[in-house]
Amino acid sequence: MTTFDDARGLPVTAASADAVRHYDEVMDAYLHFAKDTGVHLKQALGADPEFALAHCTKGYFFQLFCNRGLDAKARKCLDTARALAENNELTQRETLHLHALACWVAGDLAGAAACWGSILISHPRDILALKLASYTHFYLGESARLRDCVAQVRYAWDESVPGYHAVLGMHAFGLEETGDYAAAEREGRRAVQLDQEDLWAVHAVTHVLEMQDRRREGAAWLETSAEHWGRGNNFVYHLWWHLALFYIELEDFDRVLTLYDEQVRADTKSDEYLDICNAASLLWRLEERGINVGNRWTELSEKSAARIGDHLMVFPDVHFALSLAGAGNDVALAEMLRSVRNSAGNPGVTESQIAAEVGVPLCEALAAWYESLYELVVDRLMPVRYQIRQIGGSHAQRDMFWQMLIAACLRCGRAQEALALLSERTALKPRNVWSWRRYADALEAAGETEAAAEARNNAETLLAA
Repeated sequence: MTTFDDARGLPVTAASADAVRHYDEVMDAYLHFAKDTGVHLKQALGADPEFALAHCTKGYFFQLFCNRGLDAKARKCLDTARALAENNELTQRETLHLHALACWVAGDLAGAAACWGSILISHPRDILALKLASYTHFYLGESARLRDCVAQVRYAWDESVPGYHAVLGMHAFGLEETGDYAAAEREGRRAVQLDQEDLWAVHAVTHVLEMQDRRREGAAWLETSAEHWGRGNNFVYHLWWHLALFYIELEDFDRVLTLYDEQVRADTKSDEYLDICNAASLLWRLEERGINVGNRWTELSEKSAARIGDHLMVFPDVHFALSLAGAGNDVALAEMLRSVRNSAGNPGVTESQIAAEVGVPLCEALAAWYESLYELVVDRLMPVRYQIRQIGGSHAQRDMFWQMLIAACLRCGRAQEALALLSERTALKPRNVWSWRRYADALEAAGETEAAAEARNNAETLLAA
């Protein structure tokens, strides 16, 4: 076995240049969320069945599905790669990738991220390590590290290096999540100019428009971009979810329901975790605004019931609980709550620690919401509101929990707490229609009639803009 340089000049241990060429195609497809990523990986392994890094990458991909049912397959990939490493001298970079997969399979996400970080110090053009480090920091709620892991390698990239657009897109998203909206939009738009099929860069700009409540502009951005999404996998459903959020803020609820049925949940057979998270959070937002969502919770509940014991990440766990609660599946919800509590606090398992601190109270709050126990919702959410970021996801995704806390305060008569939260929220999001409508409700409840009328007028002005 020898080494061949990949498209970015990194030595890869493989049987042939052809195998490495196929592996480059895997990376390009992965960067584009392409449906044929797995096809290219099969071609790489077909060209070299003893391709250790390709087997490791296959294990990574199984882990990315975040499905307990794929654990055995990820472990088999790890075992295969380790066995091949004993017979073939791998590079230090490739060996670190194997260590990262071992950490990930063991539930040590922090350890995996540390391995990828080490790789990037000495090999800043390792796009796989960069993409996975970015993913992990995102789902650990580490916004600054999400931004900085990309910034640290920027010196090694320019337009002559394949995948440069993806580096810009990843950096844009990190900048957005840390509040530097101008720089995020600039880098994200530049990435899309370089590659219109870079869905993550499209996504980064979308988040800027979402956080700044540029509703009409955001909807137009996505609707114009959609013609370039044909290559994309299920991540496309997440982009449609973002479009639905813009229409929720425009209060075009019929359009939102159409998007839900025809795009967000177009594939009702999918039990992919992000698909369920998209759908469940969208249904909750609609219901909170008084929209009847019919029986749409039912199929989400059925799929979530099959995932009760997963506990690979807290973010999907709480959305599985939400789906069960929204559907009124009390038996499965009770089992979910027991399972989450029992899984929490295991030493050495990153997500288990997060579950103990944040996941359990979030699941309990979701259950309480659908029992109309709004005092309990507030009591569970208020103490952990600044720790919710630890479950990962974006500000836009986690905003559902802040909306739930505010709405629960209003529903149980805790107007002063609602006022405080809404005063804070309108300062951060001064163009958000939902915030001003709820602010008016809180002011009315507190007896501030004149101020309430002013807040309602502000909401109508913003909506018409």
